[in-house]
Amino acid sequence: MNNEEILAVLKTLSNETRLNILCWLREPEQMNENLPNVIKEEFPGGVCVGSIQEKSGLAQSVISSYLSSMQKAGLLESRRYGQWTYYRRNEEAIAAFLEEFAAGLQAKKK
Repeated sequence: MNNEEILAVLKTLSNETRLNILCWLREPEQMNENLPNVIKEEFPGGVCVGSIQEKSGLAQSVISSYLSSMQKAGLLESRRYGQWTYYRRNEEAIAAFLEEFAAGLQAKKK
């Protein structure tokens, strides 16, 4: 992960709602009680945009914009089923970001 990618993630997470979304998606089962089986099987951990919007209390257009920016930064993955779009955390990318960010902080101390 280069500095530009790290900055993109930091900018994305500098918004409280986007940071909250990333935290909420850590426990997706608390957000979606009645997911269709196809989503549970093919896209485990996916949460519908509507559920995220409802929890945030913001307009769907705002949430869609936030989710898009989070996906561009590599923090989220999405899958579309019919008219619905589901998002989940991209755990590999999050782990890579945390590792690179921590390494960068350690390097600055030396």
